[in-house]
Amino acid sequence: MGTNQPSSNETADQPGTPVYRRLARRLQERIDAGAYPAGARLPSEPELSAEFGVNRLTVRQAVAELERAAVVEIRRGVGTFVRPPAVRVSITVDPRSQRFDLGSVHAALPDGDREGRAPGDGEFVVAAPAVTGSAEDAEAAQRLGRTPRELSRVDSVIRLGGRARAACSYWVPFGPLPAELVRPGRPGNLVPALARAAGVELEYDWRAFGAVGADLADAELLGVPPGTALLVREGVSCTPDGTPALYVRRRIDGSSARFVLHFRDR
Repeated sequence: MGTNQPSSNETADQPGTPVYRRLARRLQERIDAGAYPAGARLPSEPELSAEFGVNRLTVRQAVAELERAAVVEIRRGVGTFVRPPAVRVSITVDPRSQRFDLGSVHAALPDGDREGRAPGDGEFVVAAPAVTGSAEDAEAAQRLGRTPRELSRVDSVIRLGGRARAACSYWVPFGPLPAELVRPGRPGNLVPALARAAGVELEYDWRAFGAVGADLADAELLGVPPGTALLVREGVSCTPDGTPALYVRRRIDGSSARFVLHFRDR
């Protein structure tokens, strides 16, 4: 359009840019170049202070800036470590036909024992809380066209790359759910398991995306500070005749995952 936008490097070096931000940018450049790969420990505050000729407070501010940007993780008493890059969770969408709901684990995790799947990756049941009058339960009842007392709920966590990535809640208009299906710690993709328990096939009805701050429960489950930005993916799956049969609400650590929608064959 004829307008040149300044690069982030140029912006960081503009007059008046705080020293700590310039230092944060230098450290970011080293991380991007692979000098500090994922999992690597950054030099200590005294080492960075001596190398860049700044005081330790400036170093601390720069590292805090990188932590806010989800580039590094500060482990108190241990050190500062480079976080792994964002996990790309791809969902292939065919707008010309309906697609069966295979569950997000099908899209997010490698199948079987293929290379790239870390031990402990998968979806695991956390609990099967009673459906009460909570705002989440009321939302699920509205989406499914039922009353809360007609619903059953099961919560799970999806682990990928050795850490929790998503907290998931499912509501279905039947119950009680089989005891083995909702056993805490049970591994497996819950969407097809719930479909089998109901004796139905599930198809996508709709999916929506939003964002929330992590509440105390999700923060503990995902190992992130309360208030951390979480990507919310929610939606209804239905039977082939269009009857709503499952409402799902996933809260995903927004610093470690993103969804890519492909609308053309590849």
